[in-house]
Amino acid sequence: MTLIAKGCKQNVNFAKRYSRYNTKMAENSLKYSKKVMQYFLHPKNVGEIKNADGIGKVGNPVCGDIMFVFIKVSKNKKGQEIIKDIKFKTLGCAAAIATSSAVTEIAKGKTLPEALKIKNSDVVKFLGGLPPVKHHCSLLAEESLGEAIYDYLKKNKKSISEDLEKKHQIAMNEVHEGQHKHD
Repeated sequence: MTLIAKGCKQNVNFAKRYSRYNTKMAENSLKYSKKVMQYFLHPKNVGEIKNADGIGKVGNPVCGDIMFVFIKVSKNKKGQEIIKDIKFKTLGCAAAIATSSAVTEIAKGKTLPEALKIKNSDVVKFLGGLPPVKHHCSLLAEESLGEAIYDYLKKNKKSISEDLEKKHQIAMNEVHEGQHKHD
């Protein structure tokens, strides 16, 4: 088991053991929605896809969140490339784990162009809101999905839009500069 998987599992196990305290603390200080807590305590699509078609990795060294998104791409009946399977590994806070899980739920089954249109605001809405101080987690989730699609397109020598190339450069600069520009 990798460090990221252990970290995610440890976070979830800790949360389960102390969920009444976490829930009470979240309600009193951060105002996490019930859906955020649900996706933190019982995340969906956790893990790694062996021989993934694309892998996105983003992080925020300032807060310590690290997200990996793994995608498997196939074609639908119309011949369009879709995200057939998607998984994540995240080392981070409750909001980081919840947003990672949420973005996988939103993206699964979508065409690549549809998946690239998923914004952090879609993740926040899906989860029923996030405290403003945690919105950077939804940005990381959006970026990790974009990076996985970018990786797939690059590996397969497919066309990469100017917009996606720009987002990739921003994501890479943020990792190298040690902070997330959206904070």
